[in-house]
Amino acid sequence: MTGARSKKSAEQIVKYADMFTAMGTEPRLRIMQLLLSAHPDGLVVGEIQTELGIPNSTLSHHLEKLKNEDLVRVRRDSTFLWYSANTDALQELLGFLYAECCTRNKAIQPDKIITVCK
Repeated sequence: MTGARSKKSAEQIVKYADMFTAMGTEPRLRIMQLLLSAHPDGLVVGEIQTELGIPNSTLSHHLEKLKNEDLVRVRRDSTFLWYSANTDALQELLGFLYAECCTRNKAIQPDKIITVCK
């Protein structure tokens, strides 16, 4: 592997590790699951709070962490903040895992992943 390619690969690993870390708590994973269920429109903060029962200050912290890792997007509509899952970032993250586990060394057969998702 060339030096530049190795550096890019290392940077990607750091990026993906940070993304996994951001989702690595139960409340944040629940937030991601909820936002994915509301895709593509997303939800306002109050709806997320009502659905998950997370206090406002704690929810803000979790949403900020997910936003900082580009896992969620936020848009303002009047006085409301709408949060939605960034499916492009999730696709990139899942593509990384898929390439490593299912195509490069065939640790998991691709058809097993598709079966789980159905």
